[in-house]
Amino acid sequence: MELRRSSALRVLLGFLVLSLIASSSLGRFVVEKNSLMVTSPDKIKGKHDSAIGNFGIPQYGGSMAGTVVYPKENQKGCKSFDGFGISFQAKSGSLPTFVLVDRGDCFFALKVWNAQNAGASAVLVADDIDEALITMDSPEADGSSVKYIENITIPSAFIEKGFGETLKKAVASGEMVNVNLDWREAVPHPDDRVEYELWTNSNDECGVKCDMLMEFVKDFKGAAQILEKGGYTQFTPHYITWYCPQAFTLSRQCKSQCINHGRYCAPDPEQDFSSGYDGKDVVQENLRQLCVFRVANETKKPWLWWDYVTDFQIRCPMKDKKYNKECADGVIKSLGLDIKKIDDCMGDPHADSENPVLKEEQDAQVGKGSRGDVTILPTLVVNNRQYRGKLEKSAVLKAICSGFEETTEPAVCLSDDVETNECLDNNGGCWLDKAANLTACKDTFRGRVCECPLVDGVQFKGDGYTKCEASGPGRCKINNGGCWHDSRDGHSFSACSDNGKLECQCPTGFKGDGVKSCEDIDECKEKKACQCPECSCKNTWGSYECTCSGDLLYIMEHDTCITKRANETKSAWAAVWVILIGLAMAGGGAYLVYKYRLRQYMDSEIRAIMAQYMPLDSQAEIPNHVNDEQA
Repeated sequence: MELRRSSALRVLLGFLVLSLIASSSLGRFVVEKNSLMVTSPDKIKGKHDSAIGNFGIPQYGGSMAGTVVYPKENQKGCKSFDGFGISFQAKSGSLPTFVLVDRGDCFFALKVWNAQNAGASAVLVADDIDEALITMDSPEADGSSVKYIENITIPSAFIEKGFGETLKKAVASGEMVNVNLDWREAVPHPDDRVEYELWTNSNDECGVKCDMLMEFVKDFKGAAQILEKGGYTQFTPHYITWYCPQAFTLSRQCKSQCINHGRYCAPDPEQDFSSGYDGKDVVQENLRQLCVFRVANETKKPWLWWDYVTDFQIRCPMKDKKYNKECADGVIKSLGLDIKKIDDCMGDPHADSENPVLKEEQDAQVGKGSRGDVTILPTLVVNNRQYRGKLEKSAVLKAICSGFEETTEPAVCLSDDVETNECLDNNGGCWLDKAANLTACKDTFRGRVCECPLVDGVQFKGDGYTKCEASGPGRCKINNGGCWHDSRDGHSFSACSDNGKLECQCPTGFKGDGVKSCEDIDECKEKKACQCPECSCKNTWGSYECTCSGDLLYIMEHDTCITKRANETKSAWAAVWVILIGLAMAGGGAYLVYKYRLRQYMDSEIRAIMAQYMPLDSQAEIPNHVNDEQA
């Protein structure tokens, strides 16, 4: 009986795979490529295509130069190179080592793992037959392979047989073969927003790959939400489904693995029809997660999908028998989403009709444009190009960030998670001011760049490699603008000035280049001051003192000495004249006031007297001051 169930399961799984192939018959599998440029020797110099391995960490957005080595033993790389006494560790100051191995006898990932352990920085796998490039996929993770699949951190590339033979001949002849692996165009950047999608699954009992996927979603959630909230990216989740062949739609197996009468199916989580959850449970949760995304997107909060998926994984795992609608509704409610809208979106799983949401997913599985069919789960697609490599936060973030034009990427792309740390080695070959602890080296996900820094609002200018100089207002506050400066006896002097110029000029009283040194000018020795016969000159740092003998007083403007008495006499006479002029002005003012008041008074008296003898009809009586005085 158990054998029959097992056989039925294998037959059904086989038909499910065939159904996927049939549904994708109009599409095709696209091999994602990167550029491989041979830079030396000249006779084989040129550009070639290579296929990106679907494990390890490709340097999306960057490039890597190295020297090709073809081992004399263990040329397929299926055994540890330590057993042959072979090391690929590059010597200090030399280019990294790219190990060339042959295809065959073992998994691609194992070849790369063995080369990595021997010190290789990258691996090139040469095909052993004449055919088009293929994608090197990782094997199904089991007890023996999981230990190395997860720990591969170097990039790898698959090359054609003919190109591989060319490289082998050049290495065998003693030539130094230098190549450059370039991933900068592996992800296109058509506009200022990156669009990416993740083909995933809600099943948490499918082994190591499911565990890797769930761990990635948890780790990447924060970065994904920052990118989405900032409007830098547009994320869309997708779920693979299969259909059950028509001949099996009424079978117990199809009914347990499918919904909507065999139209949308998923394999049994435990691969056991008699126990645990069924494939239809997975399909319904996949559908629920799609509807969560749609409803969240309607509320302008598409990033809530990441919260739901991670919370569901934690709160509703299959092993705790909580992988059900009741637990899912609790998660949805905690996120403030409308449960009814989500239920309406999911529709009736028992209906003998198409589900519009899942139908769109099946159609989307077929490749369009530059994107191939989605046949590998999980699959990440960035700007319509399938991602190849380890599904790990920093590696995926590099791939997404490489979809932005250089210098337009958001701040999260320049975080510690994706830095290459090239600046730690010899400052990345960039400009460095050790005294001020300033550097032009900046680590980014594309590799290091040498750009003159901005410090406290002061922009440094230069090529970033050999020269960076502070410019603009405030430049003298930063390491004194790179100019000379010194302090003695409470006096400070600097060759830097905030006049908009980048030059360093020694201050008055000094001479020199203004950068490394400014020497005090001895005005006395060089006879630049105190040249009068009675003068006595004494040099000081940055200046001089000039005195006169006896009672003489030194006048700097005229470089001469005058007697103090003569000077005092002149001052006394000046004071006298000031006093006299002041008195004269005061007297004149008093006279004018007196004259004006007296004349006004006399006019008034005369008019009063005349009014007594010749009064006018229209003239009002004018007061008589004389009578007032007599009264």
